[in-house]
Formats: sequence, structure tokens, C-alpha cells
Amino acid sequence: MKKYIRIVAGQYRRTPIEVIEAQGLRPTPDRVRETLFNWLNYFWSGQFKDKQVLDLFAGSGALGFEAASRGVAHVQMVENNPRAVATLRALRDKLHADMVRIHVGDAAVVLGRLEASKFDLIFVDPPFGADWIPKLWPLLPNLLEPNGLVYIEAENTVSCPEGYTLLRQDRAGAVHYQLFQIAALQK
Repeated sequence: MKKYIRIVAGQYRRTPIEVIEAQGLRPTPDRVRETLFNWLNYFWSGQFKDKQVLDLFAGSGALGFEAASRGVAHVQMVENNPRAVATLRALRDKLHADMVRIHVGDAAVVLGRLEASKFDLIFVDPPFGADWIPKLWPLLPNLLEPNGLVYIEAENTVSCPEGYTLLRQDRAGAVHYQLFQIAALQK
């Protein structure tokens, strides 16, 4: 039996997203996505249309498609599970979501290829227990716009690294989620 979640708001509101059975895949719950996008609405003053977003562990695509639904300019999804990639592409094509691009591969490898890209927001929602977040922190600053945001979903609260500010945090069941902002570059 297939499982689905739905896009919470925006132009694709109520669109079902298929959730495949795959190790480590945990789609972000509706309530968490709604809270996250309320935070983003506040910090971005409701201005989504010029934002560039990177969804590093796309999985079901819930975070990336939610961003696309709310009108961001570009969403770059990264996923290494072939079945998940096929599901992401099928939904992107069904929605005619031309602002969504999908990279196939390991998050750390793809990050190395995106050196010229800059993002306003990076979603980091890796499989639990894989210790991804400490490996990724040093790679993210080069990909962020000044004052760029990093959203992290993890099994535990993540310590705020040097050069970032913790803006918001909450918990839903076993999921801890936090929004960080990188310090503006001093010239």
C-alpha cells in the first residue's frame, strides 16, 4: 500500500507526494513544514520569489516541493536513492515545476560540484544515525548567500557552529529541527 503526504500551502497545495519505502527516508511531517515555512515567511518578509534553495537529502521531496509551491525561484534537490529520484522526477513533471532541478548522487560529492552556486536556504535532513551534519558544516558556507539560512532536521539538537546564529528551534516527536543563519560576510 502506497503512503502519501501532502504539500501544505502555495500553488501546489494539497498535492499528494508519494513516500517510498527506503532505509533512512523520513518525510518531514506537515506540522513541522508548516512551522518551518512560517519561520521563513517571517525572516524573508514573505518574499520567496527571488530565493534559491538547496534540498540536500531530498528523499520524498517534501521540503523542496513545499518551497517550490510557495514560489521560490529555484530548488536544487539532491538524492541518491534511484527509486526516490524517479518519484521526485515524476512529481516535478506532473506539476510542471520547472524551477525544480534534481541531482542524483551523494550529498557531499554533489556539494563539491556546486561550488559556483549560491543559495539563500539549504535544507539538511539526512538519514538519522549517519553522522552527516558534522561533515557538512564546513562545506556549507561557500554555498550560502550572505545571511543565508540552513535548516537542519536531526535525531538530536545540533550545536550552533562558529559563524552561525541559531534563529529558531523546535521538536516534534523524535525529530529536532532548527534554523540557522550564517553571519554576513564582512568586507
